[in-house]
Amino acid sequence: MSLEQSDNLVVEQAQTLDSGEVELPAAVQPWTTWKRLRRNFTAVFSIGILVILTVCALAAPLLTNNAPLTIDPVHRLRAPGVEGHLFGTDYLGRDVFAIVLFGGRTTLVVGLLVTAISMVIAAVLGLLSGFYPKVDAVLMRVVDGFMSFPSIVLATAAAGYFGPSVATVILALTIVLIWPSLRIVRGSALVARELLMVEAGRSVGVPESRILWKYVFPIVRAPILVQTSFIFSAAVLGEAALSFIGLGVDSKTVSWGSALTEARNYIQNAWWIAVFPGIALVLTILALNLLGDALRDILDPRLARR
Repeated sequence: MSLEQSDNLVVEQAQTLDSGEVELPAAVQPWTTWKRLRRNFTAVFSIGILVILTVCALAAPLLTNNAPLTIDPVHRLRAPGVEGHLFGTDYLGRDVFAIVLFGGRTTLVVGLLVTAISMVIAAVLGLLSGFYPKVDAVLMRVVDGFMSFPSIVLATAAAGYFGPSVATVILALTIVLIWPSLRIVRGSALVARELLMVEAGRSVGVPESRILWKYVFPIVRAPILVQTSFIFSAAVLGEAALSFIGLGVDSKTVSWGSALTEARNYIQNAWWIAVFPGIALVLTILALNLLGDALRDILDPRLARR
């Protein structure tokens, strides 16, 4: 029996078991999701902010002639707009505008890599845990063990052991952020495995690997997409937190978190050193959280029918 024939048989069998349709909810379909996303003001606004910040970070060498680590003691603590420094200078005379632009590269790359690695691992393990009870019994005990530690303590311990670097931040945050996402994927997979189309697939002999990919994964795709934006936000905030306590990126790398760390002793006399990196950080986290909320509303099957 070909794969196409087996899929048709699954649909027919499921329709026999239940006289309803077995198609996935419209909100889970990519094209429908994109159309609803374009009509959602919050989603469009959030994506616009993220695109602007990303473009500015990527085009940093074109937007400024100053290097973020170039020290100029003669021009230290210059106010914004003075002597060609749009955002002013810090206590070492470094251009704050360059620090924000180049620091955005580091922060966004860390957030992107942490999100990609943690969500891939969480999706795979969550699907296996939700679909196979024996795997679930073992894996959930591991998850409970990791989640029993406060996130900041676990991340701090990992970062402190390996030392400050971008790779350390990625590793520490990935270790922390896998487990909440895994539980969400697992919960969706537990619901999906009880659907009639999954039972029909088993009854006609469809391989379990194909059932996972063809029928279960499309169901859990929606919570994965929503969780991705929140994990990205948590990763960006986590990088700033680790850098702020001295366990983030090394001294030769600039990020928004490291910029805030160096600005805390001068915030009363030179507010711009902390405000501009802080605004970039707040805008990024706000946009990601708003995007997550918008995706959750768009992908909610109850709202999809409206």
